[in-house]
Amino acid sequence: MATLSSSRQKALLRKYARNLKFLMMIVSIFLIVYALPKQAKFSYEIEKGRIWNQKDLISPYNFAILKTPQEIESDKKTALASITPIYQFNESIGEQQIEGFKTDLEIKWHNSGINDRQKASYILAGSTLLKEIYDRGVLSLNKKYQQNTENYLITILSKNIATDKNTAELFTKEKAMAYFDQELSKRKDIDKAFLLDLLQNRIQSNLIYDDKLTTRLEKEVLEGLLLTHGMVQKGEVIVAKGSVVNDEVYQKLASYKKAFEDNARVNGDYNLVLLGQSLLVAITITLLMIFLYLFRRDIYDDNRLVSLILLVITAMLFTLSMAIKLQLPNLYYIPYCIVPIIIRILFDTRLALNIHLLVVLIAGFFVPNSFEFAYFEITAGMVSIYSIKNLVRREQFLISALIITFTYFVAYLGISLIREGSFLNIDWLGFVPFIVSVLLTLLAYPLIYIFEKVFALTSDITLIELTNTNAPLLREMAFTAPGTFQHSLQVANLAENAIYAIGGNALLVRAGALYHDIGKMENPLFFIENQSSGFNPHDKLPYEESAQIIIRHVSKGIEMAEKANLPEIVIDFIRTHHGDTRVDYFYQSFLKNFPEKFINENIFRYPGPIPFSKEGGVLMLADSVEAASRSLKEPDEKSISSLVDRIVKYKLDQNQLKNSNITLKDLETIKIIFKRMLMSIYHVRMDY
Repeated sequence: MATLSSSRQKALLRKYARNLKFLMMIVSIFLIVYALPKQAKFSYEIEKGRIWNQKDLISPYNFAILKTPQEIESDKKTALASITPIYQFNESIGEQQIEGFKTDLEIKWHNSGINDRQKASYILAGSTLLKEIYDRGVLSLNKKYQQNTENYLITILSKNIATDKNTAELFTKEKAMAYFDQELSKRKDIDKAFLLDLLQNRIQSNLIYDDKLTTRLEKEVLEGLLLTHGMVQKGEVIVAKGSVVNDEVYQKLASYKKAFEDNARVNGDYNLVLLGQSLLVAITITLLMIFLYLFRRDIYDDNRLVSLILLVITAMLFTLSMAIKLQLPNLYYIPYCIVPIIIRILFDTRLALNIHLLVVLIAGFFVPNSFEFAYFEITAGMVSIYSIKNLVRREQFLISALIITFTYFVAYLGISLIREGSFLNIDWLGFVPFIVSVLLTLLAYPLIYIFEKVFALTSDITLIELTNTNAPLLREMAFTAPGTFQHSLQVANLAENAIYAIGGNALLVRAGALYHDIGKMENPLFFIENQSSGFNPHDKLPYEESAQIIIRHVSKGIEMAEKANLPEIVIDFIRTHHGDTRVDYFYQSFLKNFPEKFINENIFRYPGPIPFSKEGGVLMLADSVEAASRSLKEPDEKSISSLVDRIVKYKLDQNQLKNSNITLKDLETIKIIFKRMLMSIYHVRMDY
C-alpha cells in the first residue's frame, strides 16, 4: 500500500509540474504579446542599391512622398537663414548715458586744469558724439550669427516698427571708441584724452538682442516646413520588377511604408493583429520547448530552469518593445548579445544559439529593415557564443566584447558599402549605437551572478573561482593532506583532457576532480599518498574498520563541501567518484585471512550512487587510473597500457558506467589519452 501511495504521489507531482510548465509558457507568451507594438507589418524589405525582384508594386491609395533627412536638414538651414535676429531699440539708454556723461564731467572738471570757459564746448562735443552713436544704434555682436562674416543682417524693433539693417552700419563699443577718437582728433580746442576717458564709460548697447522673440520666429518657420514633396497617385507604379532601388525609388518606398503603417494603425483590426502576434510567439516558444524535450531533457524536466530561460527571453523582448514604444533613436542600442552570453554561461552552446535565433526571429517582425537587423544580431550572437565556448579566464568577457564590436563593424561596413557604394557617404556616427550595445552587454556578468543565486545554478564563472588552488578548501588540503592534493591535481589534468576530447564540460570536471577527495583531510595518514614515514595506521586495525575509514571519506567530503557552500553539481562528484564499488584491498585481505567467517559485503562497499553524467564517469576512471599508477614499481609503456585497460574493463564489468552516457568509442579515446599522459608523467619513452 505504501508503495502504491508513493507512486500516486509521484504521478501527481509530475502532472502538476507539467501543468506548471504549460502555465509558464502561456504567461510568457501573454507578456511578450502584450508588450509588442500592435500594428500590421510592412511586407517588403527596402534596401537602397538592390534590384527589385518582387512583382511591380502598385500604390493602393494616394500618399505623399516624404523628404529625405538631408532634404529636411537643408530646408531647415534655409528657413533659419531667412530669419534675422530681432533687436529691441531702447531709447532711454541713450538719454541716461548722456545725462550720466554730463554728471561725470562736472565731477572731474575741477581737477582737469582746463579753463572753465571751455566747459560748455566739452559738454556739447561729448553729448553730440553720444547722441550720434545712440541714434544710429549700439549693440554687441552675437557669435551665433557670425557664420562666414563678422557682420550680419538684423531686424530692429522700435515702437513696433521693424527696420532691417546690417550690423556694419551700427556701432559696437570698439567701433564707437574709434569713431570718438577720429572725430575728436579734428578738434584742436579740446583735450581728447580727457574727453575720451569720460566717453568710454558711457557706451552701452541700446540695441538689445531679443532671444525669446527670435526663437519663437525660428520655431514657427520650422513648424511650417513641408515634410513632403510630391504625391504618388492611386494605381501608380511605385517600383517596377527588375529596376534598381535608387534614391528616388527608395524614398517612394519609405513613404509608402510610412503611409501603410499609419493606415494600418488607424484602420487595422486590433484583434486580428493580436491573434497574428500570439501565433508567431507561440510557435517560437513551442519550438524552444520541443528542443529542450528532445535534446536537453534534464532542463525540460526542471521547471526552475525552464522558468529562468523563459524569463530571459521575455525580458529581452519586453525591453525591445519598450524601446519601440518610447521611440528610442536607434534600436541597436539594445544589448541583444546579452541573451546568448547568459544562456551559454549558465547552460550550453547549442541552447544559447537556439534561443538567440528564436529571439531575433520574433524581434525581426517589429524592427525596421528586418534583414539587416537579423544579419547584424545573428552574426554578433554567434560570435559572442563562440568567443566564450571555453571560459577559463574572466578577461574572456572583455575579449569577447572586442570581437563582437569588430564583427558589428565589419557587418556595418559591408552593409553601408552595399547601400551607399562609397566610403565617403558612410555614416560613421551610425556605428555608435553598436558600441553602446556591446558595452551594455557586459551587464551579463552581474546578471549571471544574480541568476546563479536566485535559481541555484552554477556557471563557468563560479567554476573558475572554485578551480583556483588558493580557494580555502584546496589551500587547506594542500597543507593538511599534500599527497591527496597532488593526486587531485593529477586526476584533474587526466579528466580534463579526456572530457575535452570526447565532449563535455572540461571546467566542471576539473572542479569536481580538485574537490572529490576533500574528505580525506579528516584522517589524511590513513591514505597511502599521505604516508611518507613508512608507518601505516591500518596495520593496527581490523579490515572492516579500515574499510569504513576509507569509505567514510566520501560522506565526510560531502559534509565539508556542504559546509563550504560548494555547488551541488560539484558535490555530486564527491558522491559518485567511487560509485558503489568495493574497497577491494581490505575485502580480499579479509577473505584471505578469515575464509571461514561470513562477512556482509556491504561493509566493504561504497554507498554510491554510480556516476550519472559523462563528466562523473570520466572522473571515476581518472581517479582509479591515477591512484593505481602509483603502485607500479617500474612504469613502462606496457605496464601503463595494461593498467589502464584493466581498470576501464573492471569499471565496465561492475556496471559503474551504465548511467554515464559514455560510449565504447569514448572509452577508447579516454584510454589513449590516459596512457599518453601517464607515460609523460612517468617519463616513459614511447616506441615509434
